[in-house]
Amino acid sequence: MSDAKQKRPVIGRERMYQTILSPLVTEKATLNSERGQVTFKVATDATKPQIKAAVEGLFGVTVLAVNTIVVKGKTKRFKNFPGRRSDWKKAMVRLAEGQSIDLTTGLA
Repeated sequence: MSDAKQKRPVIGRERMYQTILSPLVTEKATLNSERGQVTFKVATDATKPQIKAAVEGLFGVTVLAVNTIVVKGKTKRFKNFPGRRSDWKKAMVRLAEGQSIDLTTGLA
């Protein structure tokens, strides 16, 4: 198989819902949405091709790029004992020109 034609991952609808956990609505994510970028909280084991396939399958849009980052959990104190919040993964998805995702409506 050539490098120009990579195989797209085929994932089921249930795995799509397990991959995209929730949208992130922060000041930075709102500013990025004006530039065609949407931010999601995703599963920690999700890969960029899986995230792309899930967003395209669930929302019916064309994804140009996916950037991911693992947000490390903070060390906090819980009832005077040291504890640690869980790590989580964030995905910034850039959409094709003229496309958008309305986060205020639910999924079908």
